[in-house]
Amino acid sequence: MPPWQDDAAGGTRITGVRVVLTAPEGVTLVVVRVDTNVAGLYGLGCATFTQRASAVASAVTDYLEPALVGRDPADITDIWQMLYADPYWRSGPVTNNALSGVDMALWDIKGKQLGVPVWQLLGGRCRTGVPAYTRATGTDPAHLVDQVQRVLDSGFRHVRCDIRPAAPRSAPPAWDPDGYVRTMPGVLAQVRAAVGEDVELIHDVHQRVPAHLAARLARELDASRLYFLEDVVATEDVEWLAAVRAATTTPLAIGELFTNPREYVPLVRDRLLDFVRCHVSAIGGITPAWRLAHLCESFGVQTAWHGPKDVSPVGMAANLALDVASPSFGIQEYHPFSDVVREMFPGTATARGGVLGVSDAPGLGIDLDERLAARHPSVPVTPNWDWARLRRTDGAVQLR
Repeated sequence: MPPWQDDAAGGTRITGVRVVLTAPEGVTLVVVRVDTNVAGLYGLGCATFTQRASAVASAVTDYLEPALVGRDPADITDIWQMLYADPYWRSGPVTNNALSGVDMALWDIKGKQLGVPVWQLLGGRCRTGVPAYTRATGTDPAHLVDQVQRVLDSGFRHVRCDIRPAAPRSAPPAWDPDGYVRTMPGVLAQVRAAVGEDVELIHDVHQRVPAHLAARLARELDASRLYFLEDVVATEDVEWLAAVRAATTTPLAIGELFTNPREYVPLVRDRLLDFVRCHVSAIGGITPAWRLAHLCESFGVQTAWHGPKDVSPVGMAANLALDVASPSFGIQEYHPFSDVVREMFPGTATARGGVLGVSDAPGLGIDLDERLAARHPSVPVTPNWDWARLRRTDGAVQLR
């Protein structure tokens, strides 16, 4: 008998699912709220796919809500399996983010029902705080060094170092991957020389070099002793990781663009990466991410969940619940939230000394002031993202 036909399953039922779109920092966040028939009992989840926010909202309200009304929110695993299989064509960033919003909200509800934080539901704490890194971006090497120092002065000891795509271009606005591969090792060497050996540096290639240049770039970055090198090959080119692995001693991270949780399996199994850079909502939420964390633990791979500004405070709360409970945790990416966001999302995580505190509040420990959210309506996708619409010097679109 399916769980929803079991009258003895309990009195709590899902009564509705709503989507809130808001852009307090100029990037549209997608937050899902699952309501129940118990007064004051609801859950929040992050479903942010900011480039296709309205599509995710439609997927939630048009397809997921009708399947959820009347269900017991405690049946998290069964609901996840049902919604994952429901569209027939499985995975994909729109359907998975919609699923994630529901999944996180159900974990939030269960924690509130039991009066415990979600990390307790996952087995309790492995650590009392979550070490994090944040981003420093410069227009040239000297500016980048200054920006890194600002991050260090704020207490972080792990810093991602980026040069804006315009900086290494040979003929703006064209992107020159060969020029990037030639210049970036020198840029990071300057940063390392400036900050010393006690700081952990990270660099994200953002899949912007052809696969045949990836091994060369990784090898030449060895001298800068990176904490990890991210997305040195495109998602479509992961077969090249073995060659990159053989060429470098630099730890490798990949995966923020993966949308099927099983895409990670061969890479983790064969130890072709050191850090899983999973965007938790893009694979469907806490339920599959917790399975992935266990997989990583079995093969000595660490997690580094995606955490840029298009992960809402709700999504960050889910990341932190996973981080604090998982032995395979490595590092957490973190975008410092503005005061506006903190007011809108009571309970938003804060970093002190480069370490994120973890809430003891029931559920995910986060809430949403919808009146404040309404003052910051969703915005169209910006058409000139530095990395999303690059063209090479010959005019072709830069995919990888």
